[in-house]
Amino acid sequence: MKTFFRILLILLCALALVLVVCNLRVRNVARGRVFDDMQALPRQHAALLLGTSPRLRGGTPNPYFEYRMDAAAELFRAGKVDCILVSGDNHHASYNEPMAMRKALLERNIPDSLIFLDYAGFRTLDSVVRACEVFGQTSYIVVSQRFHNERAVYLARRHGIDAVGFNARDVHAPGAVKVKVREWLARVSACWDVLTGRGPHFLGERIEM
Repeated sequence: MKTFFRILLILLCALALVLVVCNLRVRNVARGRVFDDMQALPRQHAALLLGTSPRLRGGTPNPYFEYRMDAAAELFRAGKVDCILVSGDNHHASYNEPMAMRKALLERNIPDSLIFLDYAGFRTLDSVVRACEVFGQTSYIVVSQRFHNERAVYLARRHGIDAVGFNARDVHAPGAVKVKVREWLARVSACWDVLTGRGPHFLGERIEM
């Protein structure tokens, strides 16, 4: 039993070290490239709006989604971008994040002709790389909450993309703790993807924005 607990302790320490190292690596790459202040944000042609479910499990509006839509609309109205690329999951007909984002942006008076849809943004990695490889944006502004922006900017920079992030309002609720815990694991996954050279699930023909 002593040997078992020693091995368990070593494994837990190793896991904690991996979590801390990956978190620091993501934060260091993103440092100085994610912005709360609109005035400090450099202008770009396009914003990459990262998707999430518009509704929570109980059917109530998802504040992460709503705050991201607000931030993207604010960016556009401030003249910081010319168009918005919405990227999210559409893995089956009954679940379509890009269309939900498009609808939300239209409700915020963003012109339909300036909203572009990426239906294959299954993961953050897919979204940031496809924005460049499929939609031709070698630099852009990522829109999400700060913790997500840091990871997105990290992935983009590691793929040679000059991305910055504009931070949507964060969510302070009991369920937000679970999101933050998942983010630590997602950062380990992001570092592993970079280390192994993993790419998007799909690419495709170029689309002009």
